[in-house]
Amino acid sequence: MILTKKNLRRLVILSSIPLFGMVAAFSIVPNTPLNNIPVQKIVLDLSLPNIPQANDANIKLWRQERIQRNDSVASLLARLKISNQDMTNFLHDARNIKIMRRLVPGKTIHAQTTAAGELLTLRYLPSGSEQLLIKKIDGIFKVAKLPVKRETHIQMKSGVIKSSLFAATDGANVPDSVAIQIAEIFSSDIDFHRDLRKEDRFKVVYESHYSSGEPTGTGRVLAVEFVNKGKPYQAVYFEANDKERGYYTPEGKNLRRAFLRSPLKFSRISSGFSRSRYHPILKKRRAHKGVDYAAPRGTPVRATANGTVAVSTRQRGYGKLIILKHRGRYSTAYAHLSAFAKGLRKGKRVNQGDIIGYVGSTGMATGPHLHYEFRINGVQRNPQRVVMPAAIPLSAKNIPAFKKYAKPLMARLHMLRNTNLVFLD
Repeated sequence: MILTKKNLRRLVILSSIPLFGMVAAFSIVPNTPLNNIPVQKIVLDLSLPNIPQANDANIKLWRQERIQRNDSVASLLARLKISNQDMTNFLHDARNIKIMRRLVPGKTIHAQTTAAGELLTLRYLPSGSEQLLIKKIDGIFKVAKLPVKRETHIQMKSGVIKSSLFAATDGANVPDSVAIQIAEIFSSDIDFHRDLRKEDRFKVVYESHYSSGEPTGTGRVLAVEFVNKGKPYQAVYFEANDKERGYYTPEGKNLRRAFLRSPLKFSRISSGFSRSRYHPILKKRRAHKGVDYAAPRGTPVRATANGTVAVSTRQRGYGKLIILKHRGRYSTAYAHLSAFAKGLRKGKRVNQGDIIGYVGSTGMATGPHLHYEFRINGVQRNPQRVVMPAAIPLSAKNIPAFKKYAKPLMARLHMLRNTNLVFLD
């Protein structure tokens, strides 16, 4: 029934208990005939507050519409029920706003209007860092670009592997960026191409960013557990300073190795380290003192360890070549690149995982691939067999702070044990 002033003026209450005073639980004695229970009718006059009508011109409403493929500003305004006059004025005043000409499907437009369809304010978040605010001022729509006030929520999710990591994270509604972080965190212990098994499982705690209630992106994985072949691997992110930050076991052991297993995120080895290999261009056998990774042209190449750029130039058969000098006796080489990363130059400091160049086929190469060398005292060694140096451990003075920080994160992981819980904090 629709409640109006007329039918609310007289409120009829049928009751067998007093209207005023304390209401207590009661029971009926067994075998009591129900038709003899007295019914009292009470009629009261109630005064109602002024209820604004739907056509009240002073009402301000917030409406929202999700941008669809092939949407235009005009089609969005029409779905937002903007008046024809304001639609015409808005399209004229906003005609030079480039962002409004490149609407992103899936994003949401928020509009403040009157009940009559007058457009007062339009808000659009094209990215996670900036919002567009268009307000009507003295009859003219004026634009302001404002930084996004971002809120960070903590997500907790878990899943079971049935076919692949990405299929499992999709099933648990975990963003791909989080799945990639999980693979990178445990890349030194688990080969996510070959080591996965059915019924492997994961639990992850990560950041999600919101602005005005709308998701704007995914942040860092804070804690994660991955059970592979029955063996659990756990990691917690901790940051003490520039030198001591990354993922550690609950006991404080650094999970990051001094050198990454591969300079490419996803690739396959097309030619391994060898003392004698037939060279496809020179047509003779010679030593192959590196590892070749097959990958499409333009694939980003990562620094496998912290270091300094010693060489970034074109060099004979290597083509475009980068050599990084690392701590102690170690250096690495990256050859046949199509291009160097912007700003890369001799003497520049790079961190493990930084993009330093892109896969190509310059120099003596039959096709796009990366030639990678691991050198000790300038001599090439097989990176798949040599014992790599250990990463710098967490200092003793930071262990107490780490354990205090890690304790609530580990508690969140324990909450997810044996569940497929989705939790939003």
